[in-house]
Amino acid sequence: MCHEMRPLYFFSLNRSHAMNLLPSLLALAAASAAASALAQAPNQQNENATNAKCAALKNAALADVQITRAEWSSGGIGADAMSALTGGSAATQQAQEHCVVEGEIGARTGADGKHYGTRFQLRLPEKWNRRFLFQGGGGVDGFVAPAVGNIPIRNSTATPALMRGYAVVSMDGGHPTPTPDFGADQQARLDFAYQSTGKVTHIAKQLIREMYETAPQHSYFMGCSNGGREAMIAAQRYPLEFDGVIAANPGFRLSRAAVAQQWDYQQFMKIAPQNVQGEKILAHAFTVDDLNQLSQAIAAQCDVRDGLQDGIVNAWETCDFTPDSLNWPKNKIAALKAIFDGAKNSQGQPIYSGWYYDTGVNQPDWRAWKLGSSQTAKPDSRGVTLGAGSLVWYFMTPAAPDFDWHTFDFDRDTPKTNQTGAINDAIGTDLSSFQARGGKLIVVTGVSDPVFSAKDQVAWFRQMQQDTKNAAGFSRLFMIPGMNHCGGGQAFNDFDPLTALENWHDNNQAPAHLLAQGKSFPGKQMPICAWPRIATYKSGDTAKAESFECQ
Repeated sequence: MCHEMRPLYFFSLNRSHAMNLLPSLLALAAASAAASALAQAPNQQNENATNAKCAALKNAALADVQITRAEWSSGGIGADAMSALTGGSAATQQAQEHCVVEGEIGARTGADGKHYGTRFQLRLPEKWNRRFLFQGGGGVDGFVAPAVGNIPIRNSTATPALMRGYAVVSMDGGHPTPTPDFGADQQARLDFAYQSTGKVTHIAKQLIREMYETAPQHSYFMGCSNGGREAMIAAQRYPLEFDGVIAANPGFRLSRAAVAQQWDYQQFMKIAPQNVQGEKILAHAFTVDDLNQLSQAIAAQCDVRDGLQDGIVNAWETCDFTPDSLNWPKNKIAALKAIFDGAKNSQGQPIYSGWYYDTGVNQPDWRAWKLGSSQTAKPDSRGVTLGAGSLVWYFMTPAAPDFDWHTFDFDRDTPKTNQTGAINDAIGTDLSSFQARGGKLIVVTGVSDPVFSAKDQVAWFRQMQQDTKNAAGFSRLFMIPGMNHCGGGQAFNDFDPLTALENWHDNNQAPAHLLAQGKSFPGKQMPICAWPRIATYKSGDTAKAESFECQ
């Protein structure tokens, strides 16, 4: 008898017996289904309760706050339309189920007759990890980016905070459009400078307690560019609200960087060639070939000093490159020197920091900020399109929209930015309260950032370590050779500072380096060492991070 036929044969011999058992079998199946339903009921009840809690947040009793949206989401999250300024994702993303809350704090009519208030978006995941992340903005704010908590370096492939289980909030900085004309209103200036950070933090934490019936175990702030400045503001002016801060390419001295952009513009225009109409073209001040030559000359002078000639100048701080070695016209070399030496007044006194000579000067992001691509007399560099408007509307006091920024005088006009600098610039170096409650600070900056000087960042970090005792116990600075603003450049620019911060808090593992990779160097990894150490090649496979050590 075939073994495979036995069940059928057995059933045919015992059919009557099986029919007698049928009522019992049906009853057993019904009982099993009921038990399964009972087992699923708590899950369904919990889901319904969570959805109800989310919806109830629309009626949360919060002073001077209007909640405009509180609903459950299980779909995709739209792209960050301002990712070029925030370092966020330019693509749609998928997240676990979560509650989306949107609202506005302190709606009012400003001194200029326009509507103001601080809009925010808070995303609360169903599976919360008991952490809260404040996501920084970018540019002059004025928009609410999707509150996802992407690592704010455009090239990073690390998992965003929301997908890790964080509650994440984003905001617009206290004004409704990404334009600097909010500078006509006193309170809007204060909100953009720092107050909106405090307001949104307070409301976000209240809503988190409403949703989860407990406070976050850890509260972090992470941002790039102006969002990086906001991150530093969080540590400096709200030291009891945050116990972890990641500031990437922070525009922490915004007021003076705005002046420096005008300095650069004037140096470029001195050598910009004219078109057939006799108009000077900013984008032609340095050609693509010029900047390629510059990058190659820097690499030839300094690349091998880290033990390996690989297109990365890890020894950027000791690179002694000088433009005099270039076979360029004298006026072009003079302009380059003036730019890299930094903005100065007529007495030669520094207004803003100088810059490091680094290989990322020939990358598209450096050109986009400094020179643009316009082939007409109307420049389109971000330093002009973003910087000039911000200078006259916000950084100068009072706002002077009719001011001719082309003729900015570095003796007469620089002091007009001092008032804004006093409220806006995140230059505080006493972080003792932040440190005392266990705060951890990670600063990440591209050495080839064309907007905010990496040299200025190093100087601030060094001063902070002098002014805050035992600062090495809670702070780390990571400098990325070749990287431009919030990513880009020819660099190892794919890394994960958020996991480093988590390990620091959870496991007391202070990060000695960040493991990094980059599309410019396929198949390779390298450690980004905590300053002042640099990745130095020792031996072995040059594509492997373990072949380098931090020295």
